Amino acid sequence: MEMNLKGKTVVITGAGTGIGKAAALEFLKEGCHVAICGRRQEKLDQTKSEFAALGYDVMTKSVDVTDYNALEAYADEVIAAYGRIDVWVNNAGSNHIKSLMDYDVAEFKAMTDIILVSVFSGSKIAAERMRRDGKGGVILNASSLSAVIPNAGRAPYSACKAAVSSLTRTFAAELAKDQIRVVAYVPGMTATEISAKNIALNGPALMKDIPMQRFGKPEDCAKLIVFLASDNASYINGTQIEVAGAKLCVQNPLYSYQN
Repeated sequence: MEMNLKGKTVVITGAGTGIGKAAALEFLKEGCHVAICGRRQEKLDQTKSEFAALGYDVMTKSVDVTDYNALEAYADEVIAAYGRIDVWVNNAGSNHIKSLMDYDVAEFKAMTDIILVSVFSGSKIAAERMRRDGKGGVILNASSLSAVIPNAGRAPYSACKAAVSSLTRTFAAELAKDQIRVVAYVPGMTATEISAKNIALNGPALMKDIPMQRFGKPEDCAKLIVFLASDNASYINGTQIEVAGAKLCVQNPLYSYQN
């Protein structure tokens, strides 16, 4: 299937590692101009070097996605370099294991800024520039299965991801006239730097809920992200799509192995 994305400009937040990094590479393979940002400059530098070794150039910058002005300035830098923004991927996030009663209000608000407010900010910034250009575009938001079934010990993350899913639907309706599609992708347990410790400690327990009996790879989600950004997905809007190996699709997910 031809994606016909050559020459498109893509911005991905939180793309120094994991799913964001994998998506950046897939877009580069499609001939896109790709700009990525993240908090850790060393990870961005490493990614840039890895991509250069493969023959690809990627624009990188350390940006705090909770700083609206910094994120807006980055968007304008991308436009100055490549002319416009066609696709914006709100992939940045954070996740901590901590009981609700152990949070203070400041910590809870900080989590909200990273996981939820940054998605609003990125979507607004991207949409304003796509509207100005008048050629439409695509905004993709990282949600989570925690938006559907919350995780104890990850309450701010779960609540914010549920809000991201809701925000995605509202943005989709409000931006439809401008031919800007807004869709959320929902990764299941994916083997990334962030999840490595959890998988090492709780691998068998996590696996029992997954009918496909494997953890996701960043590339599994990355390929969906590229598809959703393409015109092949032109009628997919205001929804969320799981990439989770059918995790918790039924109450007895290992049924096929037991019968």
